[in-house]
Amino acid sequence: MADSPRVAMIDYGSGNLRSVEKALQHAGADVIRCESPEPLEDCAAAVLPGVGSFGDCARSLAERGLTGPLKAWLAADRPYLGICLGYQILFASSEESPATPGLAHWAGQVVRFPGGRGLKVPHMGWNRLEWRSADPLFDGLPEPAFVYFVHSYYPDPVDQDLITAASTHGVSFAAACRRGNVRGVQFHPEKSQSTGLRMLENFVNELRRPNT
Repeated sequence: MADSPRVAMIDYGSGNLRSVEKALQHAGADVIRCESPEPLEDCAAAVLPGVGSFGDCARSLAERGLTGPLKAWLAADRPYLGICLGYQILFASSEESPATPGLAHWAGQVVRFPGGRGLKVPHMGWNRLEWRSADPLFDGLPEPAFVYFVHSYYPDPVDQDLITAASTHGVSFAAACRRGNVRGVQFHPEKSQSTGLRMLENFVNELRRPNT
């Protein structure tokens, strides 16, 4: 593997990707913006940062011809990191856009925070991660680790063993999930200062190892 692994950053036309791109470059990746399927095959990993609605993301991926190739990528267990909406889209459906299916790589639904009793929605700001299972993505992180969230919805996986880190905002929710080489995080590593940068460095360093 090259010293600077090539990473496809999936661009479905929504949101500012520059901060994620810069953070990955800082971590040592050669970042290629991917607006169509063609660049994917030349890349070691795919990263999907997401802002906006679940339905808009799913429809935009389909319009750009990316849905099928991404499903194939995930099915082959190729390295993938979904951030915020890019994590939620791994699941089958969302209460936000009930008529629009996600990539359905993992069983489960994306649900809204219940609100009420003084609970602010969206969940916005710094919050603590509670470790559930080991993941090299989190190597070298402080205990406790605090990361930055901006979201009103969160995934509720059918297989709770997917959860690698949880956080609490009125309810305990799956802040990160992993199976094999496919990962998703609900928080924003690119906004989480040294903790988030360490995660992205861990992700890129994994790509440098053989058989990743």
